[in-house]
Amino acid sequence: MPKREFLKLFRELYQPPAEPVMVDMPAMNFIMIDGSGDPETDPWHQQVVEAIYAVGYSIKFILKERSEDLDFVMPPLEGLWWAEDMTSFTEAEREDWQWTMMLMIPEPVDDEIYLEGHRKACAKKCLVAADLMRFEKFEEGLCAQIMHRGPYAEEGPTIERLHAFIAEQGRRPRGKHHEAYLSDPRRTKPGNMKTVLRQPVE
Repeated sequence: MPKREFLKLFRELYQPPAEPVMVDMPAMNFIMIDGSGDPETDPWHQQVVEAIYAVGYSIKFILKERSEDLDFVMPPLEGLWWAEDMTSFTEAEREDWQWTMMLMIPEPVDDEIYLEGHRKACAKKCLVAADLMRFEKFEEGLCAQIMHRGPYAEEGPTIERLHAFIAEQGRRPRGKHHEAYLSDPRRTKPGNMKTVLRQPVE
């Protein structure tokens, strides 16, 4: 029985073209932890990512033990980004960034299964950031999104194209800048990195 693979099941949501498009994002459950500052220099960011994956894999194993039909390929890490002055993103003023790292958790996971996965992950290893983790439903609604190819540090022009598209559609950004990281930076050349850039609109 093949595992559920959400990049394929939700291709429209996680495989956008290299040109901006509109998409209606449904409500999904996520585990989330908040932070701030430059993710490349702040050790808290790495602790957050470690805790999110540890709990995510713990939940995955719980579902697999219950039924092979519930097993899934781990979804990509995602992030919400914002700042008091949103030009911080195009000007790379990373010390001003606020962020939420998050991982989509599929059905039939509910509060009970999440807490079981959290407990088991923390029993295996001290996960300091897990104390601040939350499990909640997240719904963005109508969004504009685009696929960025290349290093994270070179997202600025792609974000500008996305915002220009939003203006052309007679809409304006709302909420937080959203990214989904489809590539493992440890195994992928910077020029081949793929990141979904998403912006809710109104």
